[in-house]
Parts: sequence; structure tokens; C-alpha cells
Amino acid sequence: MSSSSLSNTAVQSCSDFNSKIQDKSATISVVGLGYVGLPLALAYSGGGYNTVGFDIDELKTTAINSGKSYIKHIAADTIATGVASGKLAATTDFKQIREVDAVILCVPTPLDEHFEPDLSYVVSTIEAILPHLRPGQTISLESTTYPGTTEEELVSRIQKAGFEVGTDIFVVYSPEREDPGNPEFAATNIPKVVGGHTPACLEAGKALYGSVFDQVVPVSSTKVAELTKLLENIYRSVNIGLVNELKVVADEMGIDIWEVIQAASTKPFGFKAFYPGPGLGGHCIPIDPFYLTWKAREFGVHTRFIELAGEINRAMPTHVVRRCADALNEQKKSVNGSKILLIGLAYKPNVDDDRESPSYELLERLTAQGASVSYHDPYVPVIRPSREHSHWAGTPSVDWNQETIADFDLVLISTWHECLDINELASWSNYIVDTRNATASLPEEIRKTKVLKA
Repeated sequence: MSSSSLSNTAVQSCSDFNSKIQDKSATISVVGLGYVGLPLALAYSGGGYNTVGFDIDELKTTAINSGKSYIKHIAADTIATGVASGKLAATTDFKQIREVDAVILCVPTPLDEHFEPDLSYVVSTIEAILPHLRPGQTISLESTTYPGTTEEELVSRIQKAGFEVGTDIFVVYSPEREDPGNPEFAATNIPKVVGGHTPACLEAGKALYGSVFDQVVPVSSTKVAELTKLLENIYRSVNIGLVNELKVVADEMGIDIWEVIQAASTKPFGFKAFYPGPGLGGHCIPIDPFYLTWKAREFGVHTRFIELAGEINRAMPTHVVRRCADALNEQKKSVNGSKILLIGLAYKPNVDDDRESPSYELLERLTAQGASVSYHDPYVPVIRPSREHSHWAGTPSVDWNQETIADFDLVLISTWHECLDINELASWSNYIVDTRNATASLPEEIRKTKVLKA
């Protein structure tokens, strides 16, 4: 995009911002220091920029300033190096927003109890930083949301505060693309989609992200960027829903769906493997599709395909609980009164991220049916407080040893971490329900006598 399409004032202001980015005199701030925000802050501080992290949680800001990590796959040494270099700091004082050149918002966008978007974190954050904004800053929203959010919630408030977006302040949307615990991808080697509210905004966004990301993918508007993120996660949700439905059919037919997927994966074109599980977890896939479903209703569109996938995926815990009842029946036991050990509270392997984990739904349902349920997860030693599962807060992970595990009537594998030993578990347990194909390497005799796939 050429600067000739921009006003003279916008060109100068954008040029000033870009110059600061290029000579690394810009100060970058990241608001929300969770699984998305903390890696991003480390990317900028590691790239030579003075970086300030903002969060309302003083425990997080204190940990960062002490060079400590509160996320398993992020090394404390990386944080400590940034702090020691003077390039990284964290605070709860939003007045410091005035001192920075870029503000990147990485706050949660959950659903409410009616599966409708909850933008309270986005709105409260904008309201908190609004009194401290100044001309020349670039504001970027990374939180997943429906198309139109950046214009409706950010741009409108900034302009009501007396700023001209695209001239005084630049506003962009750039969806996060984090895959926690995946060593193949760092924060900066995943292509970064960026959409600006105006041409000048886009230029500022490209400069901001091009400074640390290997590839920037500019798009024509913030709405396009917002919908891009939703498409990525809807694609996964729909395909996981498909394979989850096939799993239920395969179970009834006595077919191992994992073997089917492995065979289908040998096709070198037209097929991408997705795998079944006990339900959807993480902050994206269980939530993001409903942002589009909700927004589509405003235009009189019923997103049947997306909603059907959501129904199938939300029904998977019911299927798993039913398989647990089948496994206990084979031992002439009922769910009511049985002791069940759930393996894996995190929503995916090898991380400590338990956001929206289907394991919580399994805990709830099995307990409601009268089972005594405990869990083991080396990455979640104690259940943390949360809005959805506050009554489980403080519950500790049980020990991993023969005496403890043998005391349970049933072991339910909800998430399998590589650090766990499947042979030990098989040797110590009475019966296993496996939702993750973790028992595939066990001898066939053991799998036939004490394992049930779910």
C-alpha cells in the first residue's frame, strides 16, 4: 500500500511510529500475560525492544519481575534474561500506558452461560487504558472475537475520547496463533495476519509485527483478520466433530477408529488426520465457533454446520461416561460407589493449560453419578481457582505409584502426557478406559483384557 493513499498527517505520524520500530527505540506493551501474552512479550524483549507487560493479576507481574515462570513450557531463564537486560518488566499500573508506543491486547474472550460472546475483558481493558492513550500510539487486539469487534468496541471508544483513528492513533487486529507446548513453533515463526482500520493503521501494524515475526500477512480490514481466526478454529472444530462422530459409530461396529485414521493418513492428498477425544479443550476450539454463530444471527443466517459440530463435540463426555459404565459393568460394578482415577487434567498433552478442559466435565458427570473421582496430572499438581470450576479449587493430584493406582476400580485416560509410563499404569490398574489411544503400545493380551477404548 503506497503512502500516497494516506493523508499527510497520517503519513507523518505513521512514519514516526515506523522509525521508532526500526531503530528499536519504541516501547512495546502487552496487556494480558497468559498463554498468548507472555510469549509475545518475551518475543519483543528478546528482539531488543523495551517491553512492559500489564496484567491485573499481581501474582503474574511479581513472578515476571522476579524472573520466574508460571507457565510450564516457558522457561524461567528466558524471563530472567529479559528482566536482567532491562528490556522486560511487568506492572499492574495502567497509568504507564502513556509511556509506551504500542499496546497489544491479549485478554480472554470467553462465552457466557448462554454460549454468547463475553467481551467484558476486552471492554474493561479498553476502558482502563483509554484515559492514558496519547497520539502516535498503535493499538492491536489479538483476542479471538467476531467480525466487527475491533470497529465496534475499540475504534468507537477511541474516537469518542477525541482521537482520530488512522491519524492520531492506529488500530489493528492481529489474531493470536499460539500452540502451547509445540516445540516446532515459537511465537515468531508462525505467519502473522494483520488487518488495519485504515491504510495508515495497516502500515503501522505491519511495522509493529514485522519487527519480530518472520512473516506478516496483511489483509484488507480488521473484519477479514477477525474472520480468518474464526475460520482456522471452525475448520478444526468441524473436523474433530466429524471424527468424534465416526468414533461413536466405530465403537458400535467393533472397529478401532485409531487404526482407521492411521490407514487413511497414508493417502498423500486430500486427507488430513484429526483425532477423537473426550471433548474439546483449550481457549479456542470450544469457544471461537460460537462467536461467528452469534454474529451470523444478526444477519439472519443459521450456521447449522458449525452448530452441529459443536453439539457432537459437547456430547463426547456423555459417550465417555457411558464407556466408563460399560467397563465397570464388565467387573460387575456400577459407577455409583466406584473409585475412578482420571489421568490428565490439562486439555492437551505435555502442557499445564487446563482451560476449558473436558476433564472437568468428566469429573462433574462421574461425581454426579455417585463415583468417587480423583485425578493425576504432573503438570497440574493442584486445581487452580476458576470461574467455571471453583468448587474443585485446591484439589490435589494423587500420587503416581502402585499402591495408589491399584486402589481405584477404574482408570480413565482423558489426557496422556509423555512423561507418564503406560506400562506402569497398565500393570498397576484394574481396568483402563482410554480416550487418547495411549494404550496402543501395550501387548494385545493386556489390551483385550483390561482396556476399553472410548
